[in-house]
Amino acid sequence: MGHFAVITMTDKAADRVREIVATRANANGIRLGIRKGGCAGMEYTIDLVSEPNPKDDHVERDGAHVYVAPEAALFLLGTEMDFEQTTLRTGFTFRNPNQSSACGCGESVELKPADLKALAEARASA
Repeated sequence: MGHFAVITMTDKAADRVREIVATRANANGIRLGIRKGGCAGMEYTIDLVSEPNPKDDHVERDGAHVYVAPEAALFLLGTEMDFEQTTLRTGFTFRNPNQSSACGCGESVELKPADLKALAEARASA
């Protein structure tokens, strides 16, 4: 049975999600969302999930669960989620094909929504 995934996770991202969830009593995953803000117009939000929202898209890799908020799915379609630790920052990174520009800090991005029809077709073919 094919499963539609809005985003993909690298091994490192999946490891980190599992680490985060393991240290929180009621969490079973994280939820990705977007909000207006930051110097380029949009910021990613990451929240712990204890009760998944049935409307969320669910992505799982090796036991790491990520839920994507419905309003974020359009902006995150096709994104690869990674985790990096550098001297400057430690955190999740998103390689997003819908991103038209990012500010220097990398925390805030300008996102164009993916084509609704493309999203519907991707879901239907899963």
